Amino acid sequence: MREKLNENPLAQAAVIGVLLLLAIVMLMVMKGGGEAETEAAPEAEPSLTTGEAGITPAPEGEAPAAASAAAAGATILPTADVPPTPKAVAAAWDSGATVVLLIVRAGGIDDRMVRSATEALAAVPDVSLFVVPAREIARFASITAGAGVNRTPALVVLRPKALSNGTPTASVSYGYQKTQSVLQAVVDARYKGRTLSYHP
Repeated sequence: MREKLNENPLAQAAVIGVLLLLAIVMLMVMKGGGEAETEAAPEAEPSLTTGEAGITPAPEGEAPAAASAAAAGATILPTADVPPTPKAVAAAWDSGATVVLLIVRAGGIDDRMVRSATEALAAVPDVSLFVVPAREIARFASITAGAGVNRTPALVVLRPKALSNGTPTASVSYGYQKTQSVLQAVVDARYKGRTLSYHP
């Protein structure tokens, strides 16, 4: 058969034609499948959210949150029908401290690792850390809803009151954080210098 193909130009043209036809069919099938995947692809999750909202102290007698937590990136949006901020958190922010909330889910591996990373904040002056179990996030809705917290672990860092002109501003970081990135989130929240916009 190889000899017939080598000696007969018509047979060669027929084989080339069949191969071209198969290549065109395969390209069309692959192109069609790619478009279907693109349309079905889920939307990308939003990145940091920004906004503004007030912190209202909780009524007297409310139990303070646990004395450990972490921070990250976003600003607090106005929200309606949310419970007041727990008294301990509001008092810490009013005192001028950098408030850090760490929202964690019990049993989560990343959650446990981030919680461990936030232990370094104990050595940083003027930082108030609150570890918030995910099941209790509604108590902190004046911060978490405004900052757009939507998964755990979430590290929420509120900019000190003196640096935010009295309007709570927060950054939110999700997922595993090393000790250095937790500390950097606090440093960023305390930054007083000017910021430059990026122009490519």
